[in-house]
Amino acid sequence: MPGFYCFGTDFEATGINNNPMKLSLITFFFLIVSNFVSGQSDQEAIRILDGFSAKAVNAPSVSMKFNLITVNEMENTSDTIQGFVILKGDKYRLELPDNIIFFDSENIWTYLPAEKEVTITKADKEDESFQNKPSSIFSIYKTGYKNRLIEEKPVSSLIDLYPEDVDSDVIRVRLMIGKPALNLISLEYKRRDGIKVTLYFSEYDLRQKPGNEVFVFRKENHKDVEVIDMR
Repeated sequence: MPGFYCFGTDFEATGINNNPMKLSLITFFFLIVSNFVSGQSDQEAIRILDGFSAKAVNAPSVSMKFNLITVNEMENTSDTIQGFVILKGDKYRLELPDNIIFFDSENIWTYLPAEKEVTITKADKEDESFQNKPSSIFSIYKTGYKNRLIEEKPVSSLIDLYPEDVDSDVIRVRLMIGKPALNLISLEYKRRDGIKVTLYFSEYDLRQKPGNEVFVFRKENHKDVEVIDMR
């Protein structure tokens, strides 16, 4: 399925590859990249998504605090984490309970505070996925999905996205976009294998003006951390 595995961090290096639920929780954020604003069918939905996209692209950065709930309906299990992400062009910093990921558009640092370890990898310039081109989050919606405006309320719009590929693992992506600010309130991602990921945003901020140092792991500030350089 295009987009769900677009985050290319070495999960063995992070020490979480043996935890499928944790893997699902971390990859949540990067499914946004290829899936969360795609569509071609409903013109009113496209108008809303275009406005949402333009506002984010023109902001100095996009920062979001979130609660992420992953439910496996087949196994009747669930997991919840909190996190924070800030995006500035093709740079990002993602903070999760067990690790922090920095990307400065050239290098990726995966930092595990508990293990006092950071793994460095090089971005692939030919790769258009979120890992290497975060700005695609706000432009990829023009292809790959049909969409439908499900509900209009005074404070929000509910939009469903359906994959054009009949063999896709995705059943539906559902977004709630706030009014009049055009902020992302929630996102629900449902797969055929019974996995449902729901993301609730407690903050959606377009006002921060972070310096480039925010997106770089500084070894001098973490002198006791082991560096695994895989570039």
